[in-house]
Amino acid sequence: MAGHAEVKLVSNAMANITRRKIMNMLLENSLSREEIGNAVGQSMLDYHLQILQQAGLVKIENDILSLTDFGRNFLESKGEKSERIEIKDAKPVEVVEVRQLLPCIADTTKFRIIARMDPPLGGALKALEPLFPRGRYSERIGALIIQKGTVLITLYSTGNVTMTMIKDEAHARELLEELKKTINDAIEKGVTPAPKEKVRVDPMEVYRYLPGTNCKECGEQSCYSFAIRLVSGEVGLERCRPLQEEKYATRLEHLRSLLAYL
Repeated sequence: MAGHAEVKLVSNAMANITRRKIMNMLLENSLSREEIGNAVGQSMLDYHLQILQQAGLVKIENDILSLTDFGRNFLESKGEKSERIEIKDAKPVEVVEVRQLLPCIADTTKFRIIARMDPPLGGALKALEPLFPRGRYSERIGALIIQKGTVLITLYSTGNVTMTMIKDEAHARELLEELKKTINDAIEKGVTPAPKEKVRVDPMEVYRYLPGTNCKECGEQSCYSFAIRLVSGEVGLERCRPLQEEKYATRLEHLRSLLAYL
C-alpha cells in the first residue's frame, strides 16, 4: 500500500489539467517530448514532466515518454476521460501568427510551417472532425488531423497548427484562412456536424513517406509491401529502422499523422 507521501505526490500531480492531459495522451501510446509539447504547449513542460516522474506516473527514455505500470493502472482504475466542450460553447478563432517556414524532407521543393490559432479550441476540437472530408481527431495527441490533397494539417487543442507539403507562406496563409472560416461558421451555427464515414488510407500515400530503400530490415520484400501492412494494421512504424533516423524525422511525423486515420 502506498504511503502518505506517495499518495500526496500522485494527488498533486493529477490536480493540474495539463498533467492530466499528458497522462491521457500517454494512455494509448508512448510519445516524444516534442509531440507532448505541441499538444499541451512548451510553457512549464519540463516542470510538469518532473512532477509526473516524481509521482512515479511516467518515465522518460531518450526523450520518449510513456506511462509506468503504476501510472497506467492508476488511470484505468480512475477511468480518466478527456474533457469535452460543446461547439456552442467555443469561441471564434483567429490566425495570430505563422512562426516557422522550413523545407519538407519528403519533398525539398515544399515547406513545413508552424502557426497558431487563438483562442485554443480545447475539448471542442473533436466535435469539429466531421466538418472535414479527410479529417480525423486523434485522442493520442489531442489534435484534429486534416488531409487536403498532399497537404497534411494538424490542429492541436492548444491552438498550435502544423502543415506539411506547403508551396510557400502565401499558400499556408490561404489554407489557414479557409480552416478558420470553416471552424468559425460551425461555431456560429452552434450545431455539432453529423458523423461521417471513415476515409480509407491508400498504401501509396504511406509509401511515398517511407525511406524507399527496400532494405528489408522490417522483414518485408519492399517498402511498398511494408506500407500495405502498415495500412492493414499488421505492423507499426517502429519496424522500419531507417525511419527512426534523425534525417527522416519529418517523414515519421507525417506518417504518424496519416496513420491516425486508421
